[in-house]
Amino acid sequence: MTRRRGRVGERNRREILSAAERVFARRGYRGARLDEIAEEVALPKANLLYYFKTKEALYQAVIADILDVWLGALGEIKVDDDPAQALTGYIERKMALSKERPEASRVFAMEVITGAPVIGAYLQGYLREWVERQGAVFRTWQRRGMMADLPPEHVFFTIWAVTQTYADFAPQVTAVLGVDRLDDGEFRDAVETVTAIILRGLGVPVPSSAAVAPARQI
Repeated sequence: MTRRRGRVGERNRREILSAAERVFARRGYRGARLDEIAEEVALPKANLLYYFKTKEALYQAVIADILDVWLGALGEIKVDDDPAQALTGYIERKMALSKERPEASRVFAMEVITGAPVIGAYLQGYLREWVERQGAVFRTWQRRGMMADLPPEHVFFTIWAVTQTYADFAPQVTAVLGVDRLDDGEFRDAVETVTAIILRGLGVPVPSSAAVAPARQI
């Protein structure tokens, strides 16, 4: 019985986080109300407060979940890993997350654009430590001549900015392409293009599965 209650509790918590992500993406932190989140998840507000005591606690949990998923997409890379495979996999997974969870990217973008008032300390701690840890692997690859000698921090900024564009600026993307949404073929083109640009910029061989045709001379 205890195990079953634990599974139900975890399912409820996940559903609350998912609903809160959608509401925060629509309303922002200030505009979101716990009543609306409870309605979105179809639970009484009292049940929501059982898991998260305040709106701020729920918001911080949503951001933490987003970062865990985003950063987990790379995994803990090692110096003996192949840079092309590690980076290709990371870019593909980040692009997939932008397609599957666009609200997550929008919540994070709104928080950062407004100066990260709620999660500033979290970014300066958890996120900074993650970048330093993964960046140390990049620097080893650079010393071995496997990657261009560029600041790892800015490499990550670039990857995040480009991949999240397909969530944060989706209306711009679809308007330019003249579609309502990216179909599988267009999304694959986007993934391959982003992968090729980043890997070539880093001096890393582009895997054949991610290669795109060279630009035509005009």
